[in-house]
Amino acid sequence: MSCKIHQEKENFRLKLRKMDFQRITSVIFICGVVLLSLNLPAKVTAGDIVHDDELAPKKPGCENDFVLVKVQTWIDGEEDAEFVGVGARFGTTIVSKEKNAQQTPLTLSDPRDCCKPPRKKLAGEVIMVDRGHCKFTAKANNAEAAGASAILIVNNQKELYKMVCDPGETDLDIHIPAVMLPQDAGITLNKMLLNGSSVTVQLYSPKRPVVDIAEVFLWLMAVGTILCGSYWSAWSAREAVIEQDKLLKDASEEELPNFGTGDSSSVMDINMISAVLFVVVASCFLIVLYKLMRFTWFFEILVVLFCIGGVEGLQTCLVALIARWFKRTGESFIKVPIFGAVSYLTLAVSPFCITFAVVWAVYRNSSFGWIGQDILGIALIITVMQIVRIPNLKVGSVLLGCAFIYDIFWVFASQSLFHESVMIVVARGDKSGEDGIPMLLKIPRLFDPWGGYSIIGFGDILLPGLLVAFSLRYDWLAKKNLRAGYFLWAMIAYGLGLLITYIALNLMDGHGQPALLYIVPFTLGTFLMLGRKRGDLKILWTKGEPERVCPHVCLESIEESTREG
Repeated sequence: MSCKIHQEKENFRLKLRKMDFQRITSVIFICGVVLLSLNLPAKVTAGDIVHDDELAPKKPGCENDFVLVKVQTWIDGEEDAEFVGVGARFGTTIVSKEKNAQQTPLTLSDPRDCCKPPRKKLAGEVIMVDRGHCKFTAKANNAEAAGASAILIVNNQKELYKMVCDPGETDLDIHIPAVMLPQDAGITLNKMLLNGSSVTVQLYSPKRPVVDIAEVFLWLMAVGTILCGSYWSAWSAREAVIEQDKLLKDASEEELPNFGTGDSSSVMDINMISAVLFVVVASCFLIVLYKLMRFTWFFEILVVLFCIGGVEGLQTCLVALIARWFKRTGESFIKVPIFGAVSYLTLAVSPFCITFAVVWAVYRNSSFGWIGQDILGIALIITVMQIVRIPNLKVGSVLLGCAFIYDIFWVFASQSLFHESVMIVVARGDKSGEDGIPMLLKIPRLFDPWGGYSIIGFGDILLPGLLVAFSLRYDWLAKKNLRAGYFLWAMIAYGLGLLITYIALNLMDGHGQPALLYIVPFTLGTFLMLGRKRGDLKILWTKGEPERVCPHVCLESIEESTREG
């Protein structure tokens, strides 16, 4: 005898806690923006680190890797500002340790572009020249001939430029290091020299550690967030089933209440259409970010949206936790104009959540701003995992498959259309004047001499997290233990996929990597293979939950058996 629950599955969901419609709408809206726009790559950012470029021509005498160079300055013997430049493809390599770098006097070139030999001989000074119109190698040869120990070439733009050799060049026997500085650094040094100050510089290019502790903590944050979100989602689903069973047990089959048409549900299932539209909507929103993020007003809108979503997420998490100890307060409601029925507990924690988000927005660029950003972000992700659900493996496969294509395209393929990786530019916050956009988790690289942050986008946690949460819900409803279920293996697969992402990140010398390139095959592949091996794939793929017998049907069967006996 078929179960009435399956007949009413589409319109029969119970609310586990009272949540007013306005708040649900707000959370879903903000989470939708995060879900659609910020599937950002796992990346390490550290002062626009320049990497080896295979497209730049290499030849004997012009085969150095591109590295960032620290230019520490001293003014009249007092340590002053530090600038960052990029080493040239030609010339000698720059020492990596600060203790091996010599402090050398800095002088201006005459002529300024050094396209002709300098008018005066040098005694081992570092010469600073303008970019000009001649070849970089010609400047370096003229500087070396004049007795310079190194050459600093000031770019005519704020960005750094890779100095390479022309294919036909032959005069490449250059024995001094060449470094390009951005325009603003050149202007500052030029003012110091023209003021008659004694300026000395120290050039060195420290190597980054293979693994920074920040990546370990970021991995733990991502895995821990999915773990918390999955258990909350599964717990809510199990409580809903228990409540349904109680109601069905007390009601006759003709008098079963229809809860789908009365109250709005606090859970939103993703369907096939929304999973496919993810790629289109996310791509459109990403292009909008790419084009408009240089405007201050647009970036401030992003901050406001993130704060709203963070407040909703933090409030939802705190209310759910505190309600475990203060059930009566959590179940007591008051009618508030516009917002409708709001619990006393929500009113109590809301001021704290709003204050927390406002303080973060004000101090977001400070050295400790990342802490508040991570707290708000984690709370938002966990809340989304509670509200948005994957109903079956079919929808999950389509969603992650589309996200897989989307991630790879906008990290790698977009370079051919926009001449730069759109996803990486958006993740770093280039052109915005800010230290990256707010919709990501980040931790400062504590042992990296270049500083910067290790970051991961919300989508790289949230999208696979929805699948992991689905696996735990299925396990609990099917009464599977940890080893016989799917959750444990899905979590291990996600952890391994993210670990491989960081390994690839380090092997690629810090180039941003699309995390879903590695996470999706591990997570989804593990789920599909286990389901097929255990014979559950058909149920997982279509229904997404095991068959259950209604309590009132069980009671009727027992009574009939008793009468026959």
